[in-house]
Amino acid sequence: MQLLKSLVPVVALIMAVAWPSSGAASPGLPSTNVAWLTAVADSDIDRAFGQAKAEGKPVLLYWGATWCPPCNQLKATLFNRQDFAAQSTAFVAVHLDGDRPAAQRLGARFKVSGYPTLILFTPDGSEITRLPGEADAPQVMELLQAGLAGGRPIAAVLADARSGRPISANEWRMLAFHSWETDDSGLVVAADRPALLAELAGKSQSQAAADAQTSARLWLRALASSDEGKGLRPDAELRLRVQRIVADASQSRVHMDVLTGGAADIVKVLSDDDGTDRAALVAQFDAALMRLQSDTSLSRGDRVSALAGRVDLARLGQPKDVTQPKLPAALLHEVREVAQQMDREIGDAYERQAVIPAVAYLQGQAGLWADSDALLKANLARSVSPYYLMSQLGSNARKLGKKAEALRWYRLAFAKSEGPATRLQWGASYVNALIELAPDDAPRIEGTVLQLFDEAGHDQGSFSERSARSLQRVGRKLSGWNFGGRHAASLARLQAKLDAVCARFDAADGQRATCLAVLPRKS
Repeated sequence: MQLLKSLVPVVALIMAVAWPSSGAASPGLPSTNVAWLTAVADSDIDRAFGQAKAEGKPVLLYWGATWCPPCNQLKATLFNRQDFAAQSTAFVAVHLDGDRPAAQRLGARFKVSGYPTLILFTPDGSEITRLPGEADAPQVMELLQAGLAGGRPIAAVLADARSGRPISANEWRMLAFHSWETDDSGLVVAADRPALLAELAGKSQSQAAADAQTSARLWLRALASSDEGKGLRPDAELRLRVQRIVADASQSRVHMDVLTGGAADIVKVLSDDDGTDRAALVAQFDAALMRLQSDTSLSRGDRVSALAGRVDLARLGQPKDVTQPKLPAALLHEVREVAQQMDREIGDAYERQAVIPAVAYLQGQAGLWADSDALLKANLARSVSPYYLMSQLGSNARKLGKKAEALRWYRLAFAKSEGPATRLQWGASYVNALIELAPDDAPRIEGTVLQLFDEAGHDQGSFSERSARSLQRVGRKLSGWNFGGRHAASLARLQAKLDAVCARFDAADGQRATCLAVLPRKS
């Protein structure tokens, strides 16, 4: 799943309970085999935690969106499992859809932004952990069960681990698998994450409670997030340790998600140049990924991620933005074969939404742009969120310099997008493309931004979390577009519209201030 990072008024809390054999979800629910509580207001959240306290149960919060491929992967591989459904009787399951009205404001309450995010809370609201949605579903189940078995809040566990106080084997495992990439709770800022993971990896080696797999995972994650050596700087002992993990089939299977998503990054950190050392590492990682790619115990999405990792390895040493990379003919053949296989075999709508976009992206990374376009177009009618595929078609065309075609797909994607947060996100992408590809088309740029501002005024979460960032992105692009006052009249009209929108928001939660700052004021 690594390859893969509700337009109604507020309604009453919804609870659906069913046990179908397929586990397929009805609209708006992650699955129908779990008693999900759909939260659309603060009162719903308060009611869920009130129920948790009364029943002495933790709360599992799922934050996602209909279009999100990794979210659909969770629906296809985790939420539909019978053991997940059975385990759900031990917690209160809360679903927070990012496209419900005012959902982004609710998201801010839990410090969630990236889709999907899975958080396990104590009944009083303390975070036990953020579960790794990219991990293998059985591993996520094990972590969930460990968290339910009296798991302490992650902040306390982390503090004890860093201070050298003893923590249990399960707590070390929770740290190793914690979804640091989706953790906006303030435990660690993104820039400090590699150093923190390296610190924990080092401490785990001296703690008897931490097993070898836990320590290995922490080292791998530190390497994968170290930005070509700007974080962790490995020594010969660590290089040898990683090589042993990669060569061991059982070990590489345990750390599948880190290896498929981070192979190229780890190789770059472990090797200084494009010489013999790097070539040997690439060969070792490629062999491990080939094993994972053929491992039918993994989901189709994970096997596609393994192939994507191999393409990333083959692209090493070439410019990041190269559109026609030099790849082995055999690897290109595998990409074509896997794409045909996935398109032919996948019947589940959620799995299709998760895997097909990943395959199309993989085809582009391999330079098979015509194949990628053909796959996306063929799946438009079958997708639960065709606007996501349309945006990919726009991205493909943009990378190839096809400006008119790119703008056509971005416009269609915005027009077809659904949900207040998604419409602002897709609209911002369209504005971004217009300013970059057609900067002289002032009427279309201004008209699209006016439409976005108007839509923002109709949702009380428009200036929180993802929606706020979408609008801030528009503001920054407009500021550059108006450099030297070239479009001062347009900006004045847009500012007037935005001021009227901002007046609709209460100043108490900070959204009005965020709104007023979207466009830069004249000094």
